[in-house]
Amino acid sequence: MPEALHDLTLTELSALLAARRISAVELLQAVIARTRAVDGRVRAFNSFDEADALAQAAASDARRAAGQALGPLEGIPVGLKDVIAVAGQPLTASSRMLANYVSPYDATVTRRLKSAGAVVWGRLNLDEFAMGSSTENSATHPTCNPWDLTRVPGGSSGGSAAAVAAGEAVAALGSDTGGSIRQPAALCGVVGLKPTYGLVSRYGLAAFASSLDQIGALARTVADAAQVLAAIAGHDPLDSTSFNASVPDYPADMQLRRGPWKLGLPREYFGEGLDPEVGAAVEAAVAFYRAQGCEIREVSLPHTPYCLDTYYIIATAEASSNLARYDGIRYGHRSPAATDAIDIYSRSRAEGFGPEVKRRIILGTYVLSSGYYDAYYLRAQKVRTLIRRDFLEVFREVDALLTPTSPVPAFRIGEKSDPLAMYLCDIYTIGVNLAGLPGISVPCGFTRAGLPVGLQLIGQPFREADLLAIARYYEQGHEWHRRRPVL
Repeated sequence: MPEALHDLTLTELSALLAARRISAVELLQAVIARTRAVDGRVRAFNSFDEADALAQAAASDARRAAGQALGPLEGIPVGLKDVIAVAGQPLTASSRMLANYVSPYDATVTRRLKSAGAVVWGRLNLDEFAMGSSTENSATHPTCNPWDLTRVPGGSSGGSAAAVAAGEAVAALGSDTGGSIRQPAALCGVVGLKPTYGLVSRYGLAAFASSLDQIGALARTVADAAQVLAAIAGHDPLDSTSFNASVPDYPADMQLRRGPWKLGLPREYFGEGLDPEVGAAVEAAVAFYRAQGCEIREVSLPHTPYCLDTYYIIATAEASSNLARYDGIRYGHRSPAATDAIDIYSRSRAEGFGPEVKRRIILGTYVLSSGYYDAYYLRAQKVRTLIRRDFLEVFREVDALLTPTSPVPAFRIGEKSDPLAMYLCDIYTIGVNLAGLPGISVPCGFTRAGLPVGLQLIGQPFREADLLAIARYYEQGHEWHRRRPVL
């Protein structure tokens, strides 16, 4: 039996569990021990319930002993970002506004993980209400990058990415509104998969921007991410934006898809602002695909320069609307100092929300206000259509796109105090959300300082199996996912 279970992939652990070489309880105990050993420094978790998780693991072992194992995720500990509802567990969104909230129900993805036999393990830290790119905006604590504890893990799903990288969870769920799965995956050296909008239910996800949010997986390998996606994908009548599409067997289907592929390099993603070491690692990955017989074409997405502006108009407008419910009366923190109804609204929101959330609410309220709606929000939606059209036009020529995930490797905690500098960290990922496309980040190297670099692959709508196959093709030719941070 392997000594360091926390260093193994989901696929490897699933095989050990199926062969009865380890039990689900033994695996969870190893993960708990690892979490207790390192999370005081990494700080990936907001909370975890050992007794509840051990009860789930014991139930998993009982099912397996009875010959009723539920599938490849049976007994696998999966962490959840603290914006995804788990019945009987806190849902704080890393905000003082929800500091004392306990969810009375399971999100659809939570229910599906449990139905697949997974052990739902812990509540993972994030930027407050998923608004940020570094997990420094959490009201509880910043999370540290396991590769260098002085640096950020990315965001907003920084806790999820850091937990997987540090061996504190075998896999994790995050949410991606403008890159919040892929960017932290790149900075932490793990795989991050953002599915097509509508493929995975958002029921039970604390909303940031409803037309952009999408739940996805963080894991050690592409195969691991495919297993998680297979468990959580599919139509949900509880989510009006859920698409009624058939869900293939992603782990099996991706193995049937073989290259060579036609791959595009958007020229707009390789210009000013790209760190030289990041650019070199991505170019090496492109060279690998070329050497394997893939056709590499330079393509153009001409409306890319407008992505950042478009995203921050639409995202903040929707955030302003979604967060209006937290008023101190119906939901969330109520100020004890309030003296009347108006005071409850103003004091409760002032005390409950942090600076970044307030900044986005103010901007979103402005762009939706009378006299500015047409000039900003409506125009941004029109530009969004053009951005999506650019992608769909390019996909007539190529099977997928290759780009950097983040323009820079992990930066130091506190380094980017300017909000605009922080927003630019999402420059290569936000277009995918605006267009509703699937995207995945896979490790593609390290800087001289030992910091991970991520390669982003962008695929066609609801063609996740193809995207996973192309990503796995690169992964199989490299061993980046075998490297582990020393903690």
